[in-house]
Amino acid sequence: MFQLLAAGLASMLITLFLGPKFIAFLRRNEFGQQIREEGPQEHHNTKKGIPSLGGLLIMAGMTVPFLILSDRSIPGVLVLLTALGCAAIGFADDLAKIRMKRSLGLRARGKIGLQLVLAVIVGLVAVHYGGLAESIRIPLSNTVVNVSYAYYLIIFLVIVGTSNAVNLTDGLDGLAAGLVTVTMLTYTAIAFIAGQTDLGIISACIGGACVGFLWFNSFPAEVFMGDTGSLGLGGAIAALAVMTRTEILLVIIGGIFVAEALSVIIQVLSFKSLGKRVFLMTPIHHHFELMDWSESKIIMRFWIIGSIFASTGFTMYYLSIGR
Repeated sequence: MFQLLAAGLASMLITLFLGPKFIAFLRRNEFGQQIREEGPQEHHNTKKGIPSLGGLLIMAGMTVPFLILSDRSIPGVLVLLTALGCAAIGFADDLAKIRMKRSLGLRARGKIGLQLVLAVIVGLVAVHYGGLAESIRIPLSNTVVNVSYAYYLIIFLVIVGTSNAVNLTDGLDGLAAGLVTVTMLTYTAIAFIAGQTDLGIISACIGGACVGFLWFNSFPAEVFMGDTGSLGLGGAIAALAVMTRTEILLVIIGGIFVAEALSVIIQVLSFKSLGKRVFLMTPIHHHFELMDWSESKIIMRFWIIGSIFASTGFTMYYLSIGR
């Protein structure tokens, strides 16, 4: 328990210490946020030009304490490398946006291709060196389903789905960082109960780094995490789900991320098939913005709902291992 607390605190303090100088560096070099044209008009007035690439701060804050405090076991290192791998993809995307001064970066096919390679590597190492079986555990039961080679496809879908869902959620000041913090607290508890110390340490490190980042990212934000942060954090969540055998439970634990992604899918399908929009704008947090909810109210309510989802998922996990 002491290691987990020390890891979280150290990551938070590193992020807080490095934050001001790093943000000043981003401002000097004009690494500003590009707003997509179809986004809310208010964002063009209030958020354009705010420094991006804050995800590098989160990655630094979580990596150093983990390497010092952990035993660097295969499961823990796999989570770290998945996070850094997804963050690298996001970093390339952010740089493309900054250089071309537009809201679109790498092509979707390119990003998915890179995530596919990463997922295959994670799956092979997890199975052949991390002790995981090619199977899926069904929550609230003792059932384990052997899925053979389909397991690698599942890992790919979990990594791609989660990283992009967190990326979609990162549209309001502090929204994604706060929800990831809640998710990491949940996985810290899951890892602690399961006796997977290194997974608990990496979860605590990511959660602590996100808390430190929130000091600068909370409304009104001084810096954004960018795709570097959102894809990296989503990759970390996905890897934790794989290493703790909670791939299915992740749908509950990360309920808000799922809702954000589903809102986009529903909107696209509805518009293409019926020519009608279900929501005023997606991802769904923009729908509430256009309903004249204040940004801080949306963020706080999403955090509350996200906490309910996470605690429900943790309860289901606890009941599952107690059967």
